[in-house]
Amino acid sequence: MNHFMGVSILMTHQQIERKRKEMLELAAIYGINNQLTIQCSQELDQLLNKLDQRVYNRKSA
Repeated sequence: MNHFMGVSILMTHQQIERKRKEMLELAAIYGINNQLTIQCSQELDQLLNKLDQRVYNRKSA
């Protein structure tokens, strides 16, 4: 595995965990249907898609 790619994947995992925690906190405070929670959930989705793409690119390299 390319060192840069491994670091990039690890950093994305860390971003995902931070965003997931933020989303759960927002949901606990404002509810799951609040716009802030929904926006955070969408940002989490984008990070998950980014990770999927990086893992896919790593496998096909």
